Amino acid sequence: MARISLTPRRTLTLRLAEWYSRRAYGEVLQPALALGHHPKVLRSYFSFESKVARWTALDPKLKLLAEMASAVTIGCSWCVDFGHWHADQLGLPLEKAAKVPDWRAHEESFTELERLVLEYAEAMTATPPAVTDELAESLRRRLGDTAFVELTAMVAVENLRSRLNSAMGLRSQGFSDACAIPPGRRTADGAV
Repeated sequence: MARISLTPRRTLTLRLAEWYSRRAYGEVLQPALALGHHPKVLRSYFSFESKVARWTALDPKLKLLAEMASAVTIGCSWCVDFGHWHADQLGLPLEKAAKVPDWRAHEESFTELERLVLEYAEAMTATPPAVTDELAESLRRRLGDTAFVELTAMVAVENLRSRLNSAMGLRSQGFSDACAIPPGRRTADGAV
Protein backbone atom coordinates (compact mmCIF):
# COMPACT_ATOMS: atom_id res chain seq x y z
CA MET A 1 0.00 0.00 0.00
CA ALA A 2 1.34 3.39 -0.99
CA ARG A 3 2.43 5.66 1.86
CA ILE A 4 1.00 8.67 0.03
CA SER A 5 -2.29 9.13 -1.76
CA LEU A 6 -2.22 8.29 -5.44
CA THR A 7 -4.93 10.88 -6.07
CA PRO A 8 -3.10 14.21 -5.89
CA ARG A 9 -4.68 17.51 -6.90
CA ARG A 10 -5.17 17.47 -10.70
CA THR A 11 -2.79 20.21 -11.75
CA LEU A 12 -1.86 20.88 -15.37
CA THR A 13 1.47 19.14 -14.72
CA LEU A 14 -0.30 16.03 -13.43
CA ARG A 15 -2.76 15.98 -16.33
CA LEU A 16 0.12 16.19 -18.82
CA ALA A 17 1.98 13.42 -16.97
CA GLU A 18 -1.15 11.25 -17.00
CA TRP A 19 -1.67 11.85 -20.73
CA TYR A 20 1.94 10.99 -21.55
CA SER A 21 1.93 7.98 -19.24
CA ARG A 22 -1.23 6.50 -20.79
CA ARG A 23 0.12 7.10 -24.28
CA ALA A 24 3.56 5.61 -23.60
CA TYR A 25 2.73 2.82 -21.14
CA GLY A 26 -0.99 2.14 -21.47
CA GLU A 27 -1.79 3.40 -17.99
CA VAL A 28 -0.79 6.08 -15.51
CA LEU A 29 2.39 5.18 -13.66
CA GLN A 30 2.03 5.23 -9.88
CA PRO A 31 5.32 7.12 -9.36
CA ALA A 32 3.86 9.99 -11.39
CA LEU A 33 0.78 10.02 -9.17
CA ALA A 34 2.89 10.00 -6.02
CA LEU A 35 5.14 12.79 -7.30
CA GLY A 36 2.06 14.68 -8.46
CA HIS A 37 1.73 16.07 -4.94
CA HIS A 38 4.72 18.30 -5.79
CA PRO A 39 4.38 19.55 -9.38
CA LYS A 40 7.92 21.00 -9.49
CA VAL A 41 9.40 17.66 -8.46
CA LEU A 42 7.19 15.83 -10.99
CA ARG A 43 8.25 18.18 -13.83
CA SER A 44 11.93 17.88 -12.90
CA TYR A 45 11.69 14.10 -12.63
CA PHE A 46 10.05 13.72 -16.05
CA SER A 47 12.54 16.14 -17.60
CA PHE A 48 15.41 14.15 -16.12
CA GLU A 49 13.94 10.81 -17.29
CA SER A 50 13.42 12.17 -20.83
CA LYS A 51 17.11 13.10 -20.94
CA VAL A 52 18.19 9.73 -19.53
CA ALA A 53 16.15 8.02 -22.27
CA ARG A 54 18.43 9.68 -24.86
CA TRP A 55 21.56 7.93 -23.58
CA THR A 56 22.40 5.35 -26.24
CA ALA A 57 26.01 4.20 -25.73
CA LEU A 58 25.01 1.06 -23.80
CA ASP A 59 23.02 -1.81 -25.30
CA PRO A 60 19.41 -1.31 -24.08
CA LYS A 61 19.11 -4.93 -22.95
CA LEU A 62 22.24 -4.66 -20.81
CA LYS A 63 20.91 -1.39 -19.42
CA LEU A 64 17.62 -3.05 -18.48
CA LEU A 65 19.37 -6.00 -16.81
CA ALA A 66 21.41 -3.54 -14.73
CA GLU A 67 18.29 -1.60 -13.78
CA MET A 68 16.44 -4.75 -12.77
CA ALA A 69 19.37 -6.09 -10.73
CA SER A 70 19.59 -2.78 -8.89
CA ALA A 71 15.83 -2.73 -8.26
CA VAL A 72 15.94 -6.31 -6.94
CA THR A 73 18.86 -5.45 -4.65
CA ILE A 74 16.93 -2.51 -3.20
CA GLY A 75 13.68 -4.48 -3.08
CA CYS A 76 11.56 -2.23 -5.32
CA SER A 77 8.78 -4.48 -6.56
CA TRP A 78 7.34 -1.62 -8.63
CA CYS A 79 10.58 -1.24 -10.59
CA VAL A 80 11.01 -4.98 -11.09
CA ASP A 81 7.41 -5.22 -12.28
CA PHE A 82 7.91 -2.33 -14.73
CA GLY A 83 11.18 -3.94 -15.83
CA HIS A 84 9.22 -6.94 -17.09
CA TRP A 85 7.09 -4.66 -19.26
CA HIS A 86 10.21 -2.93 -20.54
CA ALA A 87 11.85 -6.30 -21.28
CA ASP A 88 8.84 -7.23 -23.38
CA GLN A 89 9.13 -3.93 -25.27
CA LEU A 90 12.84 -4.51 -25.94
CA GLY A 91 12.38 -8.10 -27.05
CA LEU A 92 14.37 -9.46 -24.10
CA PRO A 93 12.98 -12.93 -23.41
CA LEU A 94 10.55 -12.68 -20.52
CA GLU A 95 11.93 -15.94 -19.13
CA LYS A 96 15.32 -14.22 -18.80
CA ALA A 97 13.80 -11.15 -17.15
CA ALA A 98 12.04 -13.41 -14.66
CA LYS A 99 15.40 -14.95 -13.69
CA VAL A 100 17.09 -11.64 -12.80
CA PRO A 101 16.05 -11.76 -9.10
CA ASP A 102 17.93 -15.06 -8.72
CA TRP A 103 20.36 -14.79 -11.64
CA ARG A 104 23.24 -16.59 -9.92
CA ALA A 105 21.13 -19.77 -9.74
CA HIS A 106 20.47 -19.38 -13.49
CA GLU A 107 23.91 -18.27 -14.69
CA GLU A 108 23.57 -20.43 -17.81
CA SER A 109 20.72 -18.17 -18.96
CA PHE A 110 23.01 -15.12 -19.12
CA THR A 111 26.08 -14.38 -21.22
CA GLU A 112 29.38 -13.62 -19.51
CA LEU A 113 28.91 -9.90 -20.20
CA GLU A 114 25.36 -9.98 -18.83
CA ARG A 115 26.58 -11.68 -15.65
CA LEU A 116 29.26 -9.01 -15.22
CA VAL A 117 26.62 -6.29 -15.68
CA LEU A 118 24.32 -7.93 -13.13
CA GLU A 119 27.19 -8.31 -10.66
CA TYR A 120 28.28 -4.70 -11.18
CA ALA A 121 24.74 -3.38 -10.63
CA GLU A 122 24.44 -5.34 -7.39
CA ALA A 123 27.88 -4.26 -6.18
CA MET A 124 27.22 -0.62 -7.00
CA THR A 125 23.81 -0.74 -5.27
CA ALA A 126 25.21 -2.27 -2.08
CA THR A 127 25.63 0.05 0.88
CA PRO A 128 28.46 0.91 0.91
CA PRO A 129 29.19 0.16 -2.77
CA ALA A 130 31.20 -3.02 -3.24
CA VAL A 131 32.57 -2.48 -6.76
CA THR A 132 36.06 -3.88 -7.15
CA ASP A 133 38.74 -2.50 -9.45
CA GLU A 134 38.83 -5.84 -11.26
CA LEU A 135 35.07 -5.88 -11.96
CA ALA A 136 35.05 -2.27 -13.15
CA GLU A 137 38.10 -2.80 -15.37
CA SER A 138 36.65 -5.97 -16.88
CA LEU A 139 33.45 -4.15 -17.82
CA ARG A 140 35.28 -1.05 -19.03
CA ARG A 141 37.44 -3.17 -21.35
CA ARG A 142 34.41 -5.00 -22.77
CA LEU A 143 32.09 -2.01 -23.07
CA GLY A 144 34.45 0.91 -23.69
CA ASP A 145 34.65 4.04 -21.59
CA THR A 146 31.46 5.70 -22.85
CA ALA A 147 29.19 2.69 -22.33
CA PHE A 148 30.83 1.97 -18.97
CA VAL A 149 30.06 5.51 -17.78
CA GLU A 150 26.47 5.10 -19.03
CA LEU A 151 26.12 1.77 -17.21
CA THR A 152 27.36 3.36 -13.99
CA ALA A 153 25.00 6.31 -14.40
CA MET A 154 22.05 4.00 -15.16
CA VAL A 155 22.62 2.01 -11.99
CA ALA A 156 22.71 5.30 -10.06
CA VAL A 157 19.49 6.44 -11.76
CA GLU A 158 17.82 3.14 -10.90
CA ASN A 159 18.93 3.58 -7.30
CA LEU A 160 17.09 6.92 -7.30
CA ARG A 161 13.96 5.38 -8.83
CA SER A 162 13.92 2.27 -6.65
CA ARG A 163 14.65 4.06 -3.40
CA LEU A 164 12.05 6.73 -4.13
CA ASN A 165 9.37 4.18 -5.08
CA SER A 166 10.18 1.86 -2.17
CA ALA A 167 10.16 4.69 0.36
CA MET A 168 6.75 5.81 -0.90
CA GLY A 169 5.44 2.26 -0.56
CA LEU A 170 4.75 1.74 -4.26
CA ARG A 171 4.24 -1.93 -5.12
CA SER A 172 3.85 -3.86 -8.35
CA GLN A 173 1.37 -2.23 -10.68
CA GLY A 174 0.59 -5.32 -12.76
CA PHE A 175 2.94 -4.82 -15.71
CA SER A 176 4.42 -8.30 -15.37
CA ASP A 177 0.92 -9.78 -15.41
CA ALA A 178 0.35 -8.05 -18.75
CA CYS A 179 3.56 -9.65 -20.01
CA ALA A 180 2.57 -13.13 -18.82
CA ILE A 181 5.57 -13.47 -16.50
CA PRO A 182 5.42 -16.77 -14.64
CA PRO A 183 4.78 -16.37 -10.89
CA GLY A 184 8.40 -17.19 -9.97
CA ARG A 185 9.36 -15.24 -6.86
CA ARG A 186 6.06 -13.48 -6.19
CA THR A 187 5.06 -12.86 -2.62
CA ALA A 188 1.71 -13.92 -1.15
CA ASP A 189 0.21 -10.53 -2.11
CA GLY A 190 1.24 -10.99 -5.76
CA ALA A 191 4.17 -8.57 -5.69
CA VAL A 192 7.28 -9.40 -7.69
